[in-house]
Amino acid sequence: MSDLSNKVILTVATTGAWPQKSDTPNIPLQPEEIAEEILDCYHAGASVAHIHIRNDENKASMDFDKFAETVKLVREKCDIVINLTTSGGIGLTDDIRIKPFYELKPEMSSFDCGSMNWQHNTVFENSPSFLEKLGLAMQEVNVKPEIEIFDAGMVYNALYYLKKGVLKAPLHFQFVLGVAGGMSATVENLVFLKSLIPEDCTWGALGIGKGHLPIMYTALAMGGHLRVGMEDNIFYAPKVLATSNRQFIERTNRIVAEFGKEVATPQETREILGLQNWNVKGHTK
Repeated sequence: MSDLSNKVILTVATTGAWPQKSDTPNIPLQPEEIAEEILDCYHAGASVAHIHIRNDENKASMDFDKFAETVKLVREKCDIVINLTTSGGIGLTDDIRIKPFYELKPEMSSFDCGSMNWQHNTVFENSPSFLEKLGLAMQEVNVKPEIEIFDAGMVYNALYYLKKGVLKAPLHFQFVLGVAGGMSATVENLVFLKSLIPEDCTWGALGIGKGHLPIMYTALAMGGHLRVGMEDNIFYAPKVLATSNRQFIERTNRIVAEFGKEVATPQETREILGLQNWNVKGHTK
């Protein structure tokens, strides 16, 4: 195994559940344009693609066929690590949220480690029974949970599920800061959250909106990995819409290089995270 200590995993989150074409005409919403955007970001250096899909009305969805089409299109063109969301909407059944990763067997999938008052206007529900079912289903199909953390209590939830066997070490955390209803995107909050996780964990962080760059710089300084993209921020600069997700990837590559580090390739990402499902053009290697 090569020396990976200086490598930074760079995830692109192209779409998310909320932005619309009315917010920015540049966001990809349907399978072909999502896959095209992911491929473009892969060529610009992205390590991982975190995938949300939309229904035919461009609303948040967990439609299995849309996931299957998007994953197929991506796998046909590149070996980027695929990370599917389990949270593409509100009020969905457990089975609907689990089916995409269970059937398509990506290398990673999101594990949102608790419920919260999302944007102060709805409940983002991740019940204990769902989280137990989710963690065990991921183990069954060798999908690595990306444990998404919106506040400190969710870290303690993850440690509980680790002790119970619902999650398996080494854990991989993604600190998501700046969502209304969760912890704000401050340097102090990221330092605090990082202090709570076991030493053998890997982790990354992102800041929503204006917290994007401060959290990126802090994560890099602390040895973390990164996520960028229009799911988290549609503005490249104040009042300036990003022209593409690639624009975020290219800037992040420059910043990582200025830190004296390198962005991890997809294969290096697999080694860093111990991923098991490597699917290229539908074939597991």
